[in-house]
Amino acid sequence: MALETEIKLTLPAGAARRVPTHRLLAGSKALRQKLVSTYYDTPDRRLQRKRLAVRYRQIGEEWLLTIKNEASAPGGLAQRREWEEPGTPGEFDFSVVDSPKLRRFLEEAMPSLAPVFVTDFTRSLWTLTPQEGTRIEVALDRGKIVAGQRSEAICELELELREGQVADLFTTALALQADLPLHPETSSKAERGYLLASDAGLQPARAGNVPLQAGMTSVGVFRTTVFSCLAQLQGNERGVRDSDAPEFIHQARVAIRRLRSAIRLWRPLLPEDYVGNFDPRWRDVANAMGDTRNWDVFITEILPPIVKAFPEHADVQKLAVQARNHLASCRKQAQAALTAPTYSQLLLEFTGATVGLAESKKPPLAAFVPRSLNKRAKRVAALAIETRDSNPEARHALRVALKRLRYALEFFAPLFPARRMQRYHQSAAGLLDLLGRMNDMAVAEQLVVQALPGHHSDLVRAWLAGRTDLMLGQLEGLLREFLDHQPPWEAG
Repeated sequence: MALETEIKLTLPAGAARRVPTHRLLAGSKALRQKLVSTYYDTPDRRLQRKRLAVRYRQIGEEWLLTIKNEASAPGGLAQRREWEEPGTPGEFDFSVVDSPKLRRFLEEAMPSLAPVFVTDFTRSLWTLTPQEGTRIEVALDRGKIVAGQRSEAICELELELREGQVADLFTTALALQADLPLHPETSSKAERGYLLASDAGLQPARAGNVPLQAGMTSVGVFRTTVFSCLAQLQGNERGVRDSDAPEFIHQARVAIRRLRSAIRLWRPLLPEDYVGNFDPRWRDVANAMGDTRNWDVFITEILPPIVKAFPEHADVQKLAVQARNHLASCRKQAQAALTAPTYSQLLLEFTGATVGLAESKKPPLAAFVPRSLNKRAKRVAALAIETRDSNPEARHALRVALKRLRYALEFFAPLFPARRMQRYHQSAAGLLDLLGRMNDMAVAEQLVVQALPGHHSDLVRAWLAGRTDLMLGQLEGLLREFLDHQPPWEAG
């Protein structure tokens, strides 16, 4: 078994012609290969569900059977287990797999394996030795993925670490990115092939569980946590760029909020320059998508009951037109933010810096977690006292603090009994839902004033105020219920 460590970067087809003349590669002769690979799975996609890829690849006259585990690739960095051996297409010998459990799974699936999709591309391969003890393969792949009658272009650069440190891989990737429009890619060819074969359409990526393991350091948990956030963010990039569906923007912003919450949570353990460099840059990306999300909520949730209540009112009709115009303009801004070179650079720099964070056994996770959660819970309790009036600013501050507490609880959820966590989380979720709807009303008032200057906004603002008053009556009870819950990290 080999551990494959690589960075995958996509680039426009027009820029691919510039790769061979890049200063890092110009002095090396490229090896060109034609690579045709057929990927196999069962009709019920058992391998895909296990995040496994089984393929036969033709290289010249030779056929190579490869088995990979398809690990996530935040910021373009992927580390996968890989097994390879010569073979004959359609015949499968999994004896090379040194994991008995995985080998049994593959052997049970073997009778049902059939071709699903094919990748057909030409690879130009360079070997770089930037220093003694470091060897990096740079592969430019150009071709296509074919699944039935559907196809998708391949144009990407893969940097695979053959010898040396992962930091060397990022140094090379950043040097290439300085001169080429390279974007970190999270999806492997296999993942894209499965999506093409399914014809199911792109789905928004939601937050997943943070995979904690015994013996992890506090910084190790941070690294795993922010990589989970990056995976969610990059899982929504394509939807933000190519779709008008509101949920992609929403989930991308959730991912960045979670990521920034993690940076704040672990701030005492992180280098000052790391926090000072990356937190403001992530804030700027989130802000570039914020107005789009606000108008999405306004148009899909706030505006319909207003139009229903006042279907013939001229100001309401004008508001609907203005809202759609504002949304279209903001959506272009959000799409530009996730296609900008600065965003691609941020992903690569942040991933490299996070991989390179120094490990430390102090403070132990068992001490760091309750201390961090207590700090956030006390902040929520203090703001809850201030929120018992009708001050929108105080409610917003409470909502932000409660979100940060909830994210921290989600990051550490595997450390606590599920039943305790569920009760506490449900109470927090109910309170957050109400505060969120009240915040939507406050933001909607600002948007209405923006779209309908002067007295033309009076009717809609009065309607929004009435809805807010109704929700204020529920706030006290939900606050009391949440504060009465014993925190799961303190429960005996």
